Amino acid sequence: MIAGHSALEFLLTLVLLFGVTTIVRWVIGPSSISDRVPQIHLQLLIVGVAVGLLIAALILSPPGRMTGGHMNPAISFATWRFGVFPGVSVVPYIVAQLIGSALGVLLAGAAWGPAAQEPPTAYAVLQPGAGWTAAELFFAEAASMGLIVYLVGYFLQTPRLAPLVPWLVGVLIGGAIAVLGTTTGGSVNPARQFGPAVVSGKLPFLWVYLLAPMVGALVAAFILDRVGRHRAVLTHRLCGTQESGAPLHEPPDENRLP
Repeated sequence: MIAGHSALEFLLTLVLLFGVTTIVRWVIGPSSISDRVPQIHLQLLIVGVAVGLLIAALILSPPGRMTGGHMNPAISFATWRFGVFPGVSVVPYIVAQLIGSALGVLLAGAAWGPAAQEPPTAYAVLQPGAGWTAAELFFAEAASMGLIVYLVGYFLQTPRLAPLVPWLVGVLIGGAIAVLGTTTGGSVNPARQFGPAVVSGKLPFLWVYLLAPMVGALVAAFILDRVGRHRAVLTHRLCGTQESGAPLHEPPDENRLP
């Protein structure tokens, strides 16, 4: 089960990073789209919408429903901290996600050639804006991921909200890209930056992009546990269903009188 689900997470993350690199290549790299839409903020909005839809589709795909559709080490880590994801699966998932990230970027580079390999696409690698320090980048990435994890956890506590999580994640990630693209890059996913940074060789800030979302996820899981002590996160599956695909139900209240 662990090996099979980890293999599917590898595949999902590979498709995600192939898709992200492809989107960046056609929207920001040299293309008819970038010629017609030269403004960087509008380009980032288009990228954000496209990536958000891709993420939601992957979460709702059959492999995404099976594995939970994490594609993000910080999500796997957070759902473990929420108590709904087995600790023994965390490392295999993360390793699979990082390897899938690198291979997805390599395949996109092979598919699109110099247009994907060279600037401005450069394998879709992210860099902080001019003048940003590592500390500022760390805080922004941690806070962004913390907000996402908190909201995802809150929605997964409530059966009627849980099915909305794929779209919530898509909107939040897409919004991060559109709003933070010119400052932090809007990664909020260690796997999003790992493959592009390793393949392109742009490594100076990689440690921040890897570590900050994990810290943000840890803090958000702690806060949600403190704020909502009477409520439990019901699943690690971002599709918001039980393993069988059935809707989630509130757990029985042991303190409720018969």
